[in-house]
Amino acid sequence: MTVWQPQDDGHADLSDHDSFVNGAPYNTFARLRRDEPVAWCDYAAGRGFWSITRQADIMALNRDTELMSSAQGIRIEDQTYEEYLARRTFQETDPPDHTRVRRLLSKAFSGPVVQQFDKQIRDLCGMILNRALASREFDAVSDIARELPMRMLGQILGLPEKDLDWLVQRGDQLMANSDPDFTVHVVDKVDTDAYRLMPFRSPAGLELYDYAEQLMTSRARSGENLGVLGLLMQPDEQGNIMSTREFQNFFCLAVAAGNDTTRYSIAAAIHALTQQPEILAQLQSGKGNVWDTASDEFVRWASPATYFRRTATRDFDLHGKTIKQGDKVLYWFVSGNRDEEAFADPYRVNVFRSPNRHLGFGQGGPHVCLGMWLARLEIRVLMQELVKRVKTIELTDKIAFVRSNFVGGIKRLPVRLTLQ
Repeated sequence: MTVWQPQDDGHADLSDHDSFVNGAPYNTFARLRRDEPVAWCDYAAGRGFWSITRQADIMALNRDTELMSSAQGIRIEDQTYEEYLARRTFQETDPPDHTRVRRLLSKAFSGPVVQQFDKQIRDLCGMILNRALASREFDAVSDIARELPMRMLGQILGLPEKDLDWLVQRGDQLMANSDPDFTVHVVDKVDTDAYRLMPFRSPAGLELYDYAEQLMTSRARSGENLGVLGLLMQPDEQGNIMSTREFQNFFCLAVAAGNDTTRYSIAAAIHALTQQPEILAQLQSGKGNVWDTASDEFVRWASPATYFRRTATRDFDLHGKTIKQGDKVLYWFVSGNRDEEAFADPYRVNVFRSPNRHLGFGQGGPHVCLGMWLARLEIRVLMQELVKRVKTIELTDKIAFVRSNFVGGIKRLPVRLTLQ
């Protein structure tokens, strides 16, 4: 039994967002891992790309930033150099530029620092769950999974609570710009050329740009502590200061990506409880090292970052294929996380899985997710607080996935619970 049965025929178009509306096309990825681990894929909207689907290959290439560059974009789409410069964040840079910005922020998101948020997160989880569970039947995404990262991000960045829902809506319009449930400017359905210099070609970027600029201006005038955001405005070792546009792009990234990994991992975890009832008992028992391993397994299972793109800086051969300089190369994390060669029984959730060399945080190189320690803690604490309150949990209707080949996640999860 699998927690989610793949729906595709094994030959899905990976460039098409519709190929992911019933969940990731795992049958296609399984075929590619087996028969063509370096596969050329056509792309109707631009230049084609190479798909890398095996976990070991993704890990190895992700380490080699000299061969595989992030500095021409991290999504399938083609960009002009003007568009790239206007929209880039530190995700779309290579060392040493990437290292410079990451060094400014890494201390604020390190494991020991994040661990200090345990009580803060636990209090938030208690409030969120007490409100949601009062209904017994509800959408676990909107009422639980979406709530925690939104509120925690607001506290870390020092944002007004009244603005949080608006900010997350705009973040969804950026990251899930291919889903009509999140935006009317669906990137592959309408002309978005007017917003080509905005993050993800979305008008929401304009609103977030304005918000970020007003935030920094008002805090600078008041002398208020800028917290994590203030770290970005400090001069680096060479005295360079981040430009306004660079700060605005980082703020957009924080609002969007700062929510997605945790939200969709929590949603996947709750869905797994409805499909594998033994998981609830395993978590409730707290036996062994289950709380040390469960969060990473839920992230592996969710694979909220479906892929990241790199660009080859020179010709090279891999598995009998020649990748040319300038070719786009996609690391399909969602495929690597189901690789039978890397994970025993990969289509089941094993909350005791160890080691767990999943790719959910982009492991294997300098671009590993900055917020991974926070995501792990939020998932662990939320699930700890949920399972101690719940006796049973079941689906009441079909689940729905985000229409996106970039953001992987359950967007609707109708459940019914009985409480302890």
